[in-house]
Order: sequence, then C-alpha cells, then structure tokens
Amino acid sequence: MRPKSPRVAVRAVIVEDGRLLMVNAWPDGQSPLMCAPGGGVEVGSSLPDNLAREVQEETGLHVSVGAPCLINEFHDPASGYHQIDLFFRCTILPDSPRPTDWTDTEHIVTDRRWLTLDELEAIPHKPDSLGAAAFGTEGVSYDPLEVLVK
Repeated sequence: MRPKSPRVAVRAVIVEDGRLLMVNAWPDGQSPLMCAPGGGVEVGSSLPDNLAREVQEETGLHVSVGAPCLINEFHDPASGYHQIDLFFRCTILPDSPRPTDWTDTEHIVTDRRWLTLDELEAIPHKPDSLGAAAFGTEGVSYDPLEVLVK
C-alpha cells in the first residue's frame, strides 16, 4: 500500500503595529487552536496566488505576498495526516478593505485576532515556532515535523 502524499499549504505572516494576524484553525470553533491565515494549495496556481486568495477568503484582506520565512511540517499519527506549511511574509495592500465583520467563504474561520508576541504565547497556536518567525529577524527557518494537537 502506497502512503498518502503530504498536503501542501501556504500561510501568511502579517505583522502590523507589533501584532500578528491569527485565525482559528478548526471549523465552527471546534478547537481554540489559532494559526496564520492560509490554506491548501490548488494545482495550477502559484504559491503566492494561492496565498493571496486564501487570505482574502479567510479575512477579507488583500495582500502582497513577499519572501518565505518559515517551513513547518505537522502530522496526526492516528490518521496518517501530514501537512507541509510554507509561510510567507505578507503586507496588506494600501487599498485593501479592512472589514470589521466578515464571513469566511468556506465557513471555516470564525475568529481572527491581532496578537502581540506575549498574547500569542498565551494561547494555543501552531506551529510552535511561529512567534520567532513572525517577530524575529532571521531568514527562512525550518520547524521539523511536530504532532498536530487539537
């Protein structure tokens, strides 16, 4: 039996005024786990195009996708699920709407928050290295395979 291929996803690291944009990671708030906005890559669309689309769907924001800053892998041993997340630094476009109320077109994200590093460290989030990547000055970092938790 051939093992399943890992799912590839893209995520946006958007920091403004010392705060990182985070969204809930589970449909209907099934878990308090937060993550950077983004999602699965669609075949035939570039990584930046996928990411810009996902951010708009999940937050209503239009972004410019910059350089990669983090590669993360996680898995769920029970199900065999394995995902590779590619994180890119992004900036909100000057003419982007900034909705205070929005609806995720996929009906998955129901909460978004702008968090300082201290606030981020106080809540459940993945990957563990996101704070260092978002608020640090290092180049691209790699966070090896970690277990997915709800």
